[in-house]
Amino acid sequence: MRTKALATCSSCGQTSETTLYSGINTSSEPELKSKVKDGSLFLWECPHCGKTNLAASQLVYHDPEERLMIWLLPEGSLPENSVRTIERNLESAAESLDGYTFRRVDDAGSLIEKVNIFDSGLEDTVIEMVKYVTKMELAPKSEGKDVMDAPMKFFRIEGPDHELTFTYPSGGQMRGVQIGFNVYEDCAGILRRNPSIKPSPGFSRIDQGWVARFFR
Repeated sequence: MRTKALATCSSCGQTSETTLYSGINTSSEPELKSKVKDGSLFLWECPHCGKTNLAASQLVYHDPEERLMIWLLPEGSLPENSVRTIERNLESAAESLDGYTFRRVDDAGSLIEKVNIFDSGLEDTVIEMVKYVTKMELAPKSEGKDVMDAPMKFFRIEGPDHELTFTYPSGGQMRGVQIGFNVYEDCAGILRRNPSIKPSPGFSRIDQGWVARFFR
């Protein structure tokens, strides 16, 4: 579902008409999935100055094949009464979608990460625990707080040993770290043995704030 809307350039301040997406179904529009994954769906170029801008609008990503629905809701993008209406409608629709995973994210980068995680056959709850364990190991080597608060993102899984690659900002640069798949398996085991560590019903946020509630 796409609409025309007015957007203001972050550089020159000029207002232009651009195309925004409020809903994507990857079955009916499979070409949009690659645009989500490379981030191009969320960008628009100002015709006045050429600046590339981020489109901060709400969007529902629906992948029937993966049985996945993700609600992107940037802070301040909608009035609170609109948020409550959309939330009720989504939760009503979700009741008829058995076996689905429902997630809510605050920014395009987090939506891209979720799509990459589930496309790789992984679970985001386990990935968040892997991030937490990895940060704990990195903290003594890099001023602790800087790494623990950094927005670490899953990037890919590759190689015969299925190594996991994560990226995170540190010292003004983007850094990468590779983690053995055994760490993922260990974290998955911890979650299986502790069923109380699970997402809340509905469109839950699974992020570093979620995992920190159980381990701090």
